[in-house]
Amino acid sequence: MLRPSFVPPPQIRQLRDLTRYRVDLIGVRTAEKNRVEKLLEDAQIKLSVVASDIFGVSGRAMLAALVAGERDPKVLAQLARQRLRAKLSLLEEAFYGRFSDHHGFLLQTMLDRIDQTSAAIATLEAKIEQQIVPFQAAVVRLDEICGVGRAAAQVLIAEIGVDMGRFPTPGHLVSWARFAPGVKESAGKKKGKASTGRGNPYLARVLGEAAVAAGRTNTFLGERYRRIARRRGAKRAVVAVGRSILIIVWHLLSDPDARFHDLGPGFYDTRSNADRSKRNHVRQLEALGYKVTLEPAA
Repeated sequence: MLRPSFVPPPQIRQLRDLTRYRVDLIGVRTAEKNRVEKLLEDAQIKLSVVASDIFGVSGRAMLAALVAGERDPKVLAQLARQRLRAKLSLLEEAFYGRFSDHHGFLLQTMLDRIDQTSAAIATLEAKIEQQIVPFQAAVVRLDEICGVGRAAAQVLIAEIGVDMGRFPTPGHLVSWARFAPGVKESAGKKKGKASTGRGNPYLARVLGEAAVAAGRTNTFLGERYRRIARRRGAKRAVVAVGRSILIIVWHLLSDPDARFHDLGPGFYDTRSNADRSKRNHVRQLEALGYKVTLEPAA
């Protein structure tokens, strides 16, 4: 059983304060960027349709020019750099709108807040790097997990800690994190799986992001995500792969000498036994209308 009165050591609590505040500030910055896009839409400026990132070097130069009073679509489009210059004609069309001085004032205010928040995030990240030094070896090991980057590894350590002594098995950690769905049962009959329940939102967020990132890779976790997503949907795939990542984290933190080893995308195929393959083939033939009788080869 887990100790309900467990309190993380001071270093972990301080790290948690920093990583959680970083997540909150990133959310603030994202919300402000969304306001910028909405403002441009109100002014009928379709920059985000042409540029994948309107806050990149080219995008910021164009936004700064709009704030400064430039309204000529040709001049604005010429501020594009590198690959975006291949879309000059589309950029010109995107800048035909009704951007006013009122829009310029609001845009400048929003951009200032984005920059201020980015500076605060950078300061936080520097402090987190200092705070994470005692756990650097654990960060390196967790960073090797598919879908888990350095920032995600920092959050995992901040939310879970590095002492797995309070979690006797990986299942205890999964249950504590609310990534182990229960089973609905009534009168002895199972009625499907219940929801995972409400757990740690910061931990759930980083596991979800890691699961989605892993789903884009040609790895065991990526193949697991895709197999489940095809059958059960993306949400269940996120929970399942997030649970797998937690189990890996438990093993890596329980054994300082353990390292992550990817089983590969073909793991499911190689572990399929002959009986299961036989059943699948028989089922497919029967679905086509055949009566199948199997006899061993001589």
